[in-house]
Amino acid sequence: MSVFTWTIILVIVTFSIYIGIAIWARAGSTKDFYVAGGGVSPLANGMATAADWMSAASFISMAGLISFMGYDGSVYLMGWTGGYVLLALLLAPYLRKFGKFTVPDFIGDRYYSNIARGVAVFCALVVSFTYVAGQMRGVGVVFSRFLEVSVEWGVVIGMVIVLFYAILGGMKGITYTQVAQYCVLIFAFMVPAFFISFQMTGNPIPQLGMGGSLSDGTYILEKLDSVLVDLGFNAYTDGSKSTMDVFMITAALMLGTAGLPHVIVRFFTVPKVRDARKSGLYALIFIAILYTTAPAISVFARMNLIETVSDQERENMPEWFNKWEQTGLLSFTDKNGDGKIQYVGDAAKNELTVDRDIITLANPEIARLPNWVIALVAAGGLAAALSTAAGLLLVISSAVSHDVIKKMINPELSEKKELMAARLSAFVAVCVAGYFGINPPGFVASVVAIAFGYAAASFFPAIVMGIFSKRMNKEGAIAGMVAGLGITMIYILKFKLSGITGFEWVPSVLGSNAQEDWWFGISPEGFGTVGMLVNFAVSLSISYLTPAPSSAVQELVEDIRIPAGAKEAVGH
Repeated sequence: MSVFTWTIILVIVTFSIYIGIAIWARAGSTKDFYVAGGGVSPLANGMATAADWMSAASFISMAGLISFMGYDGSVYLMGWTGGYVLLALLLAPYLRKFGKFTVPDFIGDRYYSNIARGVAVFCALVVSFTYVAGQMRGVGVVFSRFLEVSVEWGVVIGMVIVLFYAILGGMKGITYTQVAQYCVLIFAFMVPAFFISFQMTGNPIPQLGMGGSLSDGTYILEKLDSVLVDLGFNAYTDGSKSTMDVFMITAALMLGTAGLPHVIVRFFTVPKVRDARKSGLYALIFIAILYTTAPAISVFARMNLIETVSDQERENMPEWFNKWEQTGLLSFTDKNGDGKIQYVGDAAKNELTVDRDIITLANPEIARLPNWVIALVAAGGLAAALSTAAGLLLVISSAVSHDVIKKMINPELSEKKELMAARLSAFVAVCVAGYFGINPPGFVASVVAIAFGYAAASFFPAIVMGIFSKRMNKEGAIAGMVAGLGITMIYILKFKLSGITGFEWVPSVLGSNAQEDWWFGISPEGFGTVGMLVNFAVSLSISYLTPAPSSAVQELVEDIRIPAGAKEAVGH
């Protein structure tokens, strides 16, 4: 069967499973809709958390970025994995003990202020909309190639699917759907990795194959370095980013992970604090399977791409090249008129343009793997994108319906009307996300990295100080979130919005948007760390210049950190 036929079959089967689970586990109450009733097992929650966290950026785009960036791409691996450890150990158990539905709910109650809650809602919307735009872009890329539709129509199809099971099932439906999606995405990621590793190095374990040798006895990394240098590119194992930028990006991704509202809310779905810790451990194991494999896929993909296209006759290119060329995500411009593809590091002479988001998806085709494996990767990419998109839509809808409408506007709102408001909010959110998915400001992983920067600059300080500082008050938290997110948004809008249709005028209003004008050489993806430092500085300064929280709030903070029964055990 053809790739198209296999893709249709696998997409129909997997989507039927997702929709069937959503119908079976549909939400009947606001608690079901927001936190799945609080009764999810640690193992299931670990798988759902892994699927929620490993988005299209992890599955589709990260390997592509590493493939083209080489050593510099390691910032994504270090930042995203390290950040999850930070979240699981430092924050999640305490937030679970606090027992609120959402991050704005925690901030609103901890800082005893509806203004703080409102600012937190705004921050959650900024983070979630930015993040979900990357997921919609990923869905569009997959559909555009494998279902042979435009990227725009691919985004629309993804919007309809995710909207259906997110609105119907809420967190309860999403949780069990994400368990199925994790199984699909990890199987789809690993199968071609096993095939290609064995094909190129004779070792089926990709993590070991990356350090192995080719049939001629040359180590694959040495061969890749040599080939890239000969073509005028930087050596794969050399980095070109400054140490400052590497540190800033890694820190922004780590701290942003620990402030992501759609991941944090997953720890509210388990029955006990101990279960939150267990699910964090399970999730880390499930995440590590993909993240230790991605660097190997990056190496194999870049090597296969060069050997397949470099200095080859355009008319002799295999079918996969023609298919991706039709999507507009890969293009060939015959600058010297010789009919051959010149893939070189000199931009003036280079004739091949490859969108980095296609590498993971195209890799099985380039390696000539069976059609069912190629289609399986498409199904896995959709599972990764849709699982995270659903979680983000839930954060958006719950922030609007629970934190704004229920908590701030109409406390007497009935549960039925609140549930209706949540579903209507999700509908509006997916429409907005679809627009930015069609007109993204960068590659999927790049867009997602910006969302992590926003989370680091806004939520991370407020959550950490809300748990560990009894002196932190509402004035400090509010000022810190506004200052941290504000400076980060201005910087990112200045350097990133020129790529979005209808927003090209924004960078020019804010001043020059050239790379050489980056502050201290810090890229937009890493500026969230600066925003986070500004947040801490402003929060601490303002809090010590204004009255301390009441004794009741300080006792609440102490109670969050101390395990139940500990005071009695030491005689307090």
